[in-house]
Amino acid sequence: MPTLQELLAQKAALEKQIAETQRQERADAIAKVKSLMAEYGLTAADIAGKAGGPAPRTSSAGKKVAPKYRNPGTGETWTGRGLQPNWLKTALASGKKLSDFTL
Repeated sequence: MPTLQELLAQKAALEKQIAETQRQERADAIAKVKSLMAEYGLTAADIAGKAGGPAPRTSSAGKKVAPKYRNPGTGETWTGRGLQPNWLKTALASGKKLSDFTL
C-alpha cells in the first residue's frame, strides 16, 4: 500500500499533467479557430456577432408598452395587451366602439 507522501506526489504529478494537457488543448483549439478564420476571411467582430449576420434576439418581457386606448372620463389607459380593463368592457357592453377610445 502506498504511503501518504507517495499518493500526494502522484496527485501533484497528475495535476501538473492535467494543467499541461489543458494548456495544449486550448492552444490547439485557438490555432484551429485562427485557421478557420483565415480560411473564411472572418474577423473577431464577425465571431462576436457585431458585424454582418442577424441581430441578436432581445426579449420584450418586462418592457413598458405605450397605451393605445384611453378612458376620456377618468384618464385610465390600456395598452391593448392582456385582459380588457373593466372600464372598457363596460363601455363596449353599452354600445361604444373600441375605436372611440383609441389615442
